[in-house]
Amino acid sequence: MAKSNTGETAATETTKQASDVQKVVWDDSRMNTSYSNVCNVLGSREEITLLFGANQAWHSAQKEVKVLLSDRIVLNPYAAKRLAGLLDRVLKEYEARYGQLKTDA
Repeated sequence: MAKSNTGETAATETTKQASDVQKVVWDDSRMNTSYSNVCNVLGSREEITLLFGANQAWHSAQKEVKVLLSDRIVLNPYAAKRLAGLLDRVLKEYEARYGQLKTDA
């Protein structure tokens, strides 16, 4: 009988551990899509702000470049750090597959 109780306890613990895992459901029913070829980042102690837009310059000889800002995303610093890590990982995978990206920055 002790064996049976031990087995039941182990099964109960396994079930409890499995039920403690949160399932993430991605709901894209209200998602908007925007194109951006320009991004700027601003930061304060409490938040990191990402500004996205599109460069409106048609040729490189222009003295002034107009960037039409379309989206602003405000993150707390923890979410921003997680985003930075995710972007770093995805870009490393991209470069491993397609070659190194060279930027001015």
